[in-house]
Amino acid sequence: MVGTLKDMALIITGAASGIGHAIAKEAAERGVGEMLLADVNGPMLQNVASALPCQGRVETIVADLSYAVAADEIAKAAILAFGRIDGLVNSAGVTTRAGFLEGTSEDWDRIFAINARAPYLLMQAAIRDMHSRGTGGSIVNIQSVNAHCGAADLAIYSASKGALQTLTKNAANAHMRDGIRVNGINLGWALTEAEHHMQADILGLGQEWAENAASDTPLGRLLQPEEAAKLAVHLLDPVSAPLSGASIDLAQQVLGAPV
Repeated sequence: MVGTLKDMALIITGAASGIGHAIAKEAAERGVGEMLLADVNGPMLQNVASALPCQGRVETIVADLSYAVAADEIAKAAILAFGRIDGLVNSAGVTTRAGFLEGTSEDWDRIFAINARAPYLLMQAAIRDMHSRGTGGSIVNIQSVNAHCGAADLAIYSASKGALQTLTKNAANAHMRDGIRVNGINLGWALTEAEHHMQADILGLGQEWAENAASDTPLGRLLQPEEAAKLAVHLLDPVSAPLSGASIDLAQQVLGAPV
């Protein structure tokens, strides 16, 4: 059993920016001993890794999770570098807009490949390693409040996050007796680089979109990546045991409450 964060060999996907970057930084600050950071953007990933306030060892791997083989490559790289996988954060994801009228089979395949298949395959590899060593471990999946239903233009994305939420609970139930904890964060609207690009550039809402959107929120701002990161690292930490199978809504709303 992993005793402290210092003892942990951790994989973080989507680590070059946004939530993944924030989790890597928080993990480094909290003393995680060994980290493998994965992302499709190699130059940004190297910049993140070199800037981490880390006392431990940091390795990187460039991987495109739209390809099934990428998950196996990431897992093998971690085991080659550290000899084991103690923790996994599935943070990589795409928020491609696709509703029922305009979504395509290509949209479905790509979104599900990155948001559901890749996390499943990485969870499989991590659980196999943890199970074979009898040591237990912790997995955190970055999900979405859209898993509860989702906006009309996020039908496929919402379905992929719903699938990930179910996989989180299924894995937690299947491997609770193995000491393997699996939890998820249903993340609300967060101000990340990718979201800024989506809103400002792709959707054409301009550079002030975040300020306009924030005016309708209880906090008067969008969620920050660092807030998700603190929760993710807490769920990784052995001090959060025995919590497993939870999908925590981190949003500025109580799902199910009257609007």
